[in-house]
Amino acid sequence: MPRLPLLAAVALAVPLLMGGCDLLGVESPEKVAAAREAEGKAVGAACRHAGRAIEDCYALNRRTEKAAIFAGWRDMNDYMRENKIDAVPPVLVAQGPAAAKAGDGKADAAKPADAKPPEAEAGSKPKPKEARTGS
Repeated sequence: MPRLPLLAAVALAVPLLMGGCDLLGVESPEKVAAAREAEGKAVGAACRHAGRAIEDCYALNRRTEKAAIFAGWRDMNDYMRENKIDAVPPVLVAQGPAAAKAGDGKADAAKPADAKPPEAEAGSKPKPKEARTGS
């Protein structure tokens, strides 16, 4: 019989201890899923407001769930139609993977792909590099 009060105390203590997980910063799977859903909707809404196609939004945000992106894109599309809001084109240009690896991408993006170096255009020979002295 003395075990019954002990079991009752343990049964009451477990939910209290589990509720402390929020205080420790441990997030429940439901909380994580809700946060990912909200983030995906925000990404989709931002893409629609910027005038991006839904396919471009998927390509730019591969880690975000497509269903959440679409839900946010659709909600923003409906909102913009109801309130007659025009899309705001993005000011920053997304860099491709090759430009991001090469450096800042600004100098490469300004040149056309078939541009020749200045020496080749002038018809002169490239200058040899000066030998380094060992001093």
